Amino acid sequence: MTTQVEEALQALGARLRGFRKDAGFTSGRAFARATSWQESKVSRIENGRQRPSEDDIRIWCQATGQNDQLGDLIAIVRHVDELWLDLRRLLRTGAEQRQQQAIPVYGKTRVFRIWHPTVIWGTIQTSEYAAAVFDQVVGFYEVPDDAEAAVAKRLERQRYLYRGEKIFNVLLGEQALYTNFGGPETMKGQLDRLLAVMRLPRLSLGIIPRTAPVAIWPGNSFSMFDDRLVLVETYSAELSVTQPREIEMYTKAFALLKQSAVYGTAVRELVLRAIHHYDQLPTD
Repeated sequence: MTTQVEEALQALGARLRGFRKDAGFTSGRAFARATSWQESKVSRIENGRQRPSEDDIRIWCQATGQNDQLGDLIAIVRHVDELWLDLRRLLRTGAEQRQQQAIPVYGKTRVFRIWHPTVIWGTIQTSEYAAAVFDQVVGFYEVPDDAEAAVAKRLERQRYLYRGEKIFNVLLGEQALYTNFGGPETMKGQLDRLLAVMRLPRLSLGIIPRTAPVAIWPGNSFSMFDDRLVLVETYSAELSVTQPREIEMYTKAFALLKQSAVYGTAVRELVLRAIHHYDQLPTD
C-alpha cells in the first residue's frame, strides 16, 4: 500500500470510529458483538489496516444510525479501489481493453519518464515481443485470450513517437535486454528495434548496466505522465499515483536512477553485446 492509499483508509477508519462512538458503542468489542464481527476486524478497519467492503460500510452505517452518510462513504471506498486496482478485475474481459484505456493518457501527455528494470517498455516493443508478453499475461491472469488484439492496441501508441512535441525519457535495466520473451529470433528483432528508436530525436534511451553503482534500489517499474500521474504495476494490482507529494518521490527516484545510466554509444554497445548473446543460442 502506498501513502495515498494508507491515508485514505486511515481517514475513512477515523470517520467510522467517530460514528461508532457517537452511537454509544464505547469499545470495538461492543460494536463487534452488535455486528457479529470479530473485534480484530473492527480494529483493522478503524486503524486503516483493512479496506472495508461496501457491505461492511452498509452494516456500519445501519448499526450507528448514519445511513445518510452511506453514499459518501461508498464513494470513498470506490476511490480507494481506483487507487489500487486489482489486475485480474482490470483484465477480466481480456488485455485489449486495458491497452485501449492507455491511449488517451498517452495523447494528453507531453513528457514521459519510464523505468523498466527487466522488460522492454511497451511502446517500443516489436509485435512479436509484445505477443510473447501478452501470451504470458493471458495465462497468468486466466483471462480471455485476446493477445492479438491487445498487441495491435499497444502498437497504436507508437504513433506518438513520431508526431507532436512529446518527449520520451526511457530508462531500462540491462536485464531487460536478456529477459527472454519469445526466443532468440524474437529477442534479436526487439534489440534491433532498440537500435532504431534510440535515434529518434525526442526519445532518450538510457540503460543501467548490471554492474553500475546505484543511488537508489531499482524497485518496481513505473511510468510517469507529466507531473500528474504515475502508474505502478505489481503482479496483483496497478497503482495510480496522483498525489503531488508522492509524484515528487517518483520524480526524485527517476533522477537518481538516471545517475547510473549510460547513453548513446555505450547503450549501442550493450545492445550489440546482447544480440551477440542471442546469436550464440540455438533456435527452434
